[in-house]
Amino acid sequence: MNWTAPTLVTDRLVLTPLTVDDADEMASVLADERIYAFTGGEPPTVEQLRSRYGRQVVGRSPTGDEWWLNWIVRLEPDGAVGTVQATVAADGASADVAWQVGVPWQGRGVASEAATALVRWLVDRGVDDIVACVHPAHSVSAQVAVRAGLQRTDELVDGEVVWRRSSAAAAGQGRA
Repeated sequence: MNWTAPTLVTDRLVLTPLTVDDADEMASVLADERIYAFTGGEPPTVEQLRSRYGRQVVGRSPTGDEWWLNWIVRLEPDGAVGTVQATVAADGASADVAWQVGVPWQGRGVASEAATALVRWLVDRGVDDIVACVHPAHSVSAQVAVRAGLQRTDELVDGEVVWRRSSAAAAGQGRA
């Protein structure tokens, strides 16, 4: 399957496929250092974002074993407020997902709404195993994972808790 990121629309949000030109707008969204409290790093410059986005919009890893799908989360009238992403295995059976929302828009359900839309889109395309890794102290991001239909596991990856939605687990809970 050839994976490309379509525009996704929710009640309040429009998730648009990432472009290199989004770097100008996203630099201010990602400028607050508090965003990096659990993930590490620091606010990127426009130039760093342009370089990163240039690699991401290719849509596929250099080895061809992953599809890279990235969206800008937009909330009217504010415009860009964050990102969601999915790294889908070449066979389409599994995906790693992540979300990030700028500080001024946190606490308004934006991340939950965007992550839920992403997970539903992946499930509708037959992805069986969806994973997000969340810092164990990041309770707000854990709530986003729950709202997106992921369940906490006992697994750790690089010190982060693995949250998972698998078709087997979902079927067992009546959420096939």
